[in-house]
Amino acid sequence: MLQPGMIAPDFTLSASLGESFTLSQNRGKRLVLAFYPADWSPVCSDQMTFYNEMLDYFTDQRATLVGISVDGKWCHAAFSNDRKLDFPLLADFEPKGAVSRTYEVYDEEAGESKRALYVIDENGIIRWSYLSPVDVNPGAAGILQALDDMNNVTQ
Repeated sequence: MLQPGMIAPDFTLSASLGESFTLSQNRGKRLVLAFYPADWSPVCSDQMTFYNEMLDYFTDQRATLVGISVDGKWCHAAFSNDRKLDFPLLADFEPKGAVSRTYEVYDEEAGESKRALYVIDENGIIRWSYLSPVDVNPGAAGILQALDDMNNVTQ
């Protein structure tokens, strides 16, 4: 995984039907990148639904959440609609896993993203990263702690 202190590599991915998300266009914002293996899998469904419930906490910390997997935009649209998600899911679909590879969280054997989290500051610097076992929902405690630590540095 990329480590804290590194500049987060720029990327552009499809965010939803007809929209895209470019990391560098979000400078000035705190970002949480939640890489996950696949829409519809039990652990991923629980994780993304939980993060949706945590959105107010992320917003209170001035952070924007995005989910990233190798699923396509149509799969993301159906999954997001079914789970009533209020944050974008980015399709690391073609070339498959290119952003996951750049962030060193692509599982070559499974052909999908690993379950990984990155917190990026307003200047595009990685402040926290975490690789979770694929079958474990990492929750939000680490994300919230990283965001809180960033607050303590800026005060």
